[in-house]
Amino acid sequence: MFDWENMRHFLAVARVGTLSGAARAMGVDHATVSRRLAALEAELQVVLVERLPRACRLTPMGVKIHRQATAMEAAAFAVERGALASQTPLAGTVTLSAPPVLVAHLLAKRLAAFRDEYPDIQLSTSAQPQQVSLSRREADVALRLVRPKEAGSVVRKLGEMPFALYASAGYAARHAPTDWSFIAYDAQFADMPQQRWLLQIAAGRSVGCALSDISGHLSAALAGAGVAGLPRFLGDHAPGLIRLEHDGPAFSRDVWLVVHRDLRRAAPVRAVMDFVANVVSQTPGLAQADASGN
Repeated sequence: MFDWENMRHFLAVARVGTLSGAARAMGVDHATVSRRLAALEAELQVVLVERLPRACRLTPMGVKIHRQATAMEAAAFAVERGALASQTPLAGTVTLSAPPVLVAHLLAKRLAAFRDEYPDIQLSTSAQPQQVSLSRREADVALRLVRPKEAGSVVRKLGEMPFALYASAGYAARHAPTDWSFIAYDAQFADMPQQRWLLQIAAGRSVGCALSDISGHLSAALAGAGVAGLPRFLGDHAPGLIRLEHDGPAFSRDVWLVVHRDLRRAAPVRAVMDFVANVVSQTPGLAQADASGN
């Protein structure tokens, strides 16, 4: 019988396509992935992966075993979800994935209140801009700014996160709108909807600095570096910033709550979902979804 840990590393290589990417996904180093992969090939006495200079490609036998192993992995995660779903006490660990802006500026300050209400639930919150797989237990519950489409998931629209333009009072006093310089995202986030909206508003005016996250945009705007596009729940309550009028369209991001259908009735997961929904509903500057969730 092969070592399942070796197989998990093979599945990561197959998903990502590189040893280094699989190492990041598994939280180990490159050498560990390579060693685990070689050990699995030795156990099965077949070559599973063709190692190319910049990528890994599955051999025909690797494709066949990957298909079978994916089904095994799905069954293993189903067992895990079923065990969690059977827990009736409000206890255990629940993992929540959410965009960094919502973790840092919305959820983190309310975790103490959650702990007071549910002292036996350990809420593990991860700030992740990318989608995560609920079927592979990368998270139990997720908040997303794009409607999730993963099979087996149950989604609910919690509301909308409107954006506006902000600058420090001193910057706004010193610069006419025609002279505004904008705080944008760096190149890796060029396709983000709020980046496209901001550059549409800028309409050829300069981008003075580029940062990778909204927390950085907030700090730069407070320091007088230029005009930032921020969620209103953040910008409207930041001392020292003022909201700026502008020509151009309004913009907002939808806020979605998603859970795997196997877990939606588990008591600890339900508690986290209710907590997140209440946080969103009670936050000024977040527009609520209607009763139908649309």
